[in-house]
Amino acid sequence: MSWPLVTIKSVATVTTGKTPSTKVAEYFGGSIPFITPAELGVTATVLSSKQTLTEAGAAKIKLVPKNSVLVCCIGSLGKLAIADRELGTNQQINSVTFDESKVYPKYGYYALSLLKPILESMAPATTVAIVNKSKFEALNIPLPPLEEQKRIAAILDKADAIRQKRQQAIELADEFLRSVFLDMFGDPVMNPKGWETFPIDKISQVVTGNTPPRSEKDNYGSHMEWIKSDNINTPNHYLTEAEEYLSHKGLDKGRIVPEGAILITCIAGSPQCIGNVAITNRTVAFNQQINALIPSDRVTTQYIYSLVLFGKKLIQSISTNSMKGMVSKGNLEKLCIPIPPIELQNKYSLIFKSLEEKFNLLCDSKKYGDDLFSSIQKKAFSGQL
Repeated sequence: MSWPLVTIKSVATVTTGKTPSTKVAEYFGGSIPFITPAELGVTATVLSSKQTLTEAGAAKIKLVPKNSVLVCCIGSLGKLAIADRELGTNQQINSVTFDESKVYPKYGYYALSLLKPILESMAPATTVAIVNKSKFEALNIPLPPLEEQKRIAAILDKADAIRQKRQQAIELADEFLRSVFLDMFGDPVMNPKGWETFPIDKISQVVTGNTPPRSEKDNYGSHMEWIKSDNINTPNHYLTEAEEYLSHKGLDKGRIVPEGAILITCIAGSPQCIGNVAITNRTVAFNQQINALIPSDRVTTQYIYSLVLFGKKLIQSISTNSMKGMVSKGNLEKLCIPIPPIELQNKYSLIFKSLEEKFNLLCDSKKYGDDLFSSIQKKAFSGQL
C-alpha cells in the first residue's frame, strides 16, 4: 500500500522567517524564543534559543504558533524541529503550520524529515545552499488517514527515543575528552596556563577548498570524495562519507589534503556553524566553504583538532559580523593560538587515540540505530507498517 501524495501548501501554511533590525537593542532580550538553524536538528522539539525577542521585536516579524515544524532552507538544508510554543525564526527557516484536521503535527515533522535529500538536490550551486519558499511548499509528502498518521508517529517516536539514547552516550564520551583537554591545557580561548602563542600559519599550512565548475559535468565522477561542510562536525571526530566525488579532471581544479589534516567550516549559512571541525582519516578534496590545516611537526593533529573543537569561539571571533558568517584564509592564518610543549601534546594524543576505539563503537551503535530508524521510517511512509 502507498499513501497519496499532497503538496505542503495544500495542507499547511508556510511562513518564511525574518530578523528584526539588529541595530535596535530594544527588539532583543525578551521572553520570546528566536530560532536559527543552530537550534534545529538536536531533538524533535526546540529546547531553547540563544536569542530571544521582546514584544517590540516580535511585532516586527510574524511569529509562528506552537506545533509548527521549522525547516532550514538556507545553509544546512533539511534541519528541522517542532515549535513547543509561539516563537520567531530567522530568514533561513521556513515554518510549516499544518491544518491539524488534515495532518497530525508530529507526523508532519517525520514526513518533512524525508525531504532533506530532495532539498539538497534542488539547491543551486552557490556558496550557500538555498531553496526558496515557493519551491519548498510545492514539495510532496505522503498523507495517510489522520488516525494512521498518529499510529505512525507513535512508532517513530519509540524508534527515535532509542536513537537519542545512543546519541546521549556519545555526548558523555565527548564531554570526558573535553574535560581531559581542559585539565591538561586550559581553555584555549582564555589560555589560563600562559602557553606561548603563534599564528596558525607558523604551525600549519592553510589550504582553502574549491568547487570545480558545475558547467563542466566531467569534473564530477567517482575518483575522489569531495567534502562539504555537512561532512564536518561529526560525532566520531572524523569526516562522514561524501555524497559527491570528483573525477580525475575535477581534481586538477580542486584542492586535496592528506590524512591527518584538519578541516574547518569557514563559510556558513549561520555564524554558529563557523568553526565546525573534523579530522581527515583519508585523502579528500573539499569545497570553498572549508579551510584545511596541515599540521607541522610543532603540533599534533589531535591537539589542533581539539583546540578548535573546544575553542570554537577563537575561530568565530575572526568571522565577519553578518548573518552568514565567514572567516577568510588570511584572518585564519594570522589567528594566534596557544602552543604547549610537543611532549604534552603527544601525551594528549595518546589519550585521544586510546578513546577512539570506544568512541567508534558508540558511533557504530548510533549508525545502526540511525539505519534502523530510517528503515522503519521508509516502511511507515510506504504503508508497510
